This record gives sequence, structure tokens and C-alpha cells, in this order.
Amino acid sequence: MSGRILLVEDNEELAAGIRHNLELEGYLVEWRADGPSGLEAARAEPPDLLVLDVMLPGLDGFQILRALRDEGFDRPVLILTARGEESDKVRGFRLNADQYVTKPFGLLELLERVRSLLRRTSGRESGAEAPEVLAFGNVQVDVAARRVTRESADVGLTPRAFDLLVALMRHEGRVVSRHDLLREVWGHRAAVVTRTVDSHVSELRQKLETDPAHPEHIHTVWKVGYRFDR
Repeated sequence: MSGRILLVEDNEELAAGIRHNLELEGYLVEWRADGPSGLEAARAEPPDLLVLDVMLPGLDGFQILRALRDEGFDRPVLILTARGEESDKVRGFRLNADQYVTKPFGLLELLERVRSLLRRTSGRESGAEAPEVLAFGNVQVDVAARRVTRESADVGLTPRAFDLLVALMRHEGRVVSRHDLLREVWGHRAAVVTRTVDSHVSELRQKLETDPAHPEHIHTVWKVGYRFDR
């Protein structure tokens, strides 16, 4: 999927990580580190998606969002912030934010929300929206709906197990280390240990493999990590 994304985030390390991963997904990403330059960039060349931090130097994200919406900016806006209070979320949605992601967040969650917003916009413009469905064996994974079925029956996965499954499938045929999975699924500063990955892999095997003790799809690569094979 392609699209132009304007990222307005004053944390340089976080912005670099987000930008890098969005570009790996094929997006064109422009970055601004403060409120005034972010507002100027959005006005000069409206992006397909605005990813907007709230606590910014000069102008905060809510001020930017209000100004843009008042001027007729109709592109999707994803609020990205450490402020997770309900009142802040309500304020963002009242200003017509489309999504609200609270730090710390899982990178895969952010990427899925970005895909969903851009897919929705693309669907409005083309008149159609094709859902992304991944499959293996008798399992189907509807990424946008966050729904997994096995032989047409719903499979209940925890949110992190679902994100881990999608991450493994997108790295099909490649060995992915536990540390890389932690960064991708739990976020770049996740305060979790590598055994967390193992426990979620166990959940996936129990619910999706025909014989969890001898998995056909989610393989352990000793002392390295995991590999998904279709």
C-alpha cells in the first residue's frame, strides 16, 4: 500500500523508528518536530494521513487539528500521545480525529491502524475496499476486522497473540528473533521479557495447529526465534 504520511512528533528517537517502519511498508513519510512547522506542512501539501502527537512545542496537537478541520482539511488524522485520559480522547474525537493511539504502543498496532485509515480513504475514492485476508491451512485471518477463523469457526485470540500471528505471517519463511518480535508487536520500549513471546506462541499453537506438539506452521528455531511457514 502506498500513501503520503505527515508525522508530527517531537521525540526524535520515536519519530525515527516510526518513520523507518512506515517507509518499509512503502509509505512516503514527511517528519516535523514541532507544532508550527507541522501545521505549515499540512497546509502546504495535505498528506493522505496525518499522524499527530499532542504534546508538541509551539502548538499542541489539538490546536493543529482544530485549525486544520476549521480550514476544511478532510484527510484522516491519527492522534499519537502519552496522554491517555478519557477526557483527552473525547476532546480528540470531538475535533474529528479518526484514531487515537496511546503510548507506549505496539508497532504492529500502529501499522494496522495506519493501513486501516488509508484503506478507508482509498475505498472512498475508488468506491471499493478490499479486505486484507491472510490464510494458511484451514485458518483465515481478517487483518482489518482482527478476526481469526479455523474451519469457519471463530478463534478467540488475545490482542497480542493476534498481532504476533500477523507479524509472523508477514515474515513468512524468515527466522524472526524474539527481540525483533518484541519490538514489532510490543513496541520499541516494551517492558516485557522474551518468555512473553514464547507464551503467546504457545497460545497460537494450541488454538491453530492440528498438533501443537509438532507444529506445521509456527516453528521454533533453537536459540534464535521463530519461523512461520504456510
